[in-house]
Amino acid sequence: MTTPGRGLHGRVLDTLGPAITAGEYPPGSVLRTDELAQKFDVSRSVMREAVRVLESMHLVESRRRVGVTVRPKSEWNVYDPQVIRWRLAGADRPRQLRSLTVLRSAVEPVAAGLAARNATAEQCAELTERALGMVANSRGHRLEEYLFHDVAFHRVILDASGNEMFARLGDVVAEVLAGRTHHDVMFEDPDPAAVTLHVKLAEAVRERDARRAEELTREITAGALRELDILAP
Repeated sequence: MTTPGRGLHGRVLDTLGPAITAGEYPPGSVLRTDELAQKFDVSRSVMREAVRVLESMHLVESRRRVGVTVRPKSEWNVYDPQVIRWRLAGADRPRQLRSLTVLRSAVEPVAAGLAARNATAEQCAELTERALGMVANSRGHRLEEYLFHDVAFHRVILDASGNEMFARLGDVVAEVLAGRTHHDVMFEDPDPAAVTLHVKLAEAVRERDARRAEELTREITAGALRELDILAP
C-alpha cells in the first residue's frame, strides 16, 4: 500500500525499498532507471525522485554511465525509520528486532535516569497519562490502542532526558514498538508485569529517583528481549 501523501514515487518506494533491504537486489546490483520506470509504469522523473530518496538513505548510489548501484548493507542508514520499517517487514525480522532491542537496552535506561533529573512537570504528567493509557488498553486485544500510548510514553522518556541525541531516537523506538505489534511479535495482551513496570517508571521519574528509573527501564528492555526469545527466536 502506498504511503499517504507521497504519490507515485511513494508507490515505487513501497515496493523497491523493501526489495532492496530484503536482498532481492544484492549489493553491487545495478538498477537502470529507464527499466525501472517501465516496470513501475511511471515517468523517469518520478523514478529519479524515488532514487533520490533511496540515495538519502544510503541504500543506493547513482553513477553516470553506470546506473543506480545498490550499496553494501554496512553503508545503509540503519537508523532511518523507513529503512527500519522495510527491514522489519522482511525475513530478517527476528535479527533486526533483536538488534534494535539491544540498542534500546543500552540507551533507554540512561535516558530514563536523566529524565528523572530533568523532566518538566508537564512531561511527568504526560508520562503518568500514557502509563494509565497502557493500563486501560492492556486487556481485550487492544494492541493498537496500547501501542499508541506505549510509543508516546517512550518518546517522552527520550525527550525528557534533555539529551538531543537520545531524543532523536524517538522515531527508531517507535518503529521497533510498531514492528513488534504489526508483525505479531507481541502476545495478544501485553505482559502485565511490563505494564506495571511502566507505571512504576512514571512514578520514579515524577519522584526524581534517577537510580530507580534506570533500574526499571533495564527491566522493561530485558523483558522485551525475553519476549523475542519466545516469539521471534
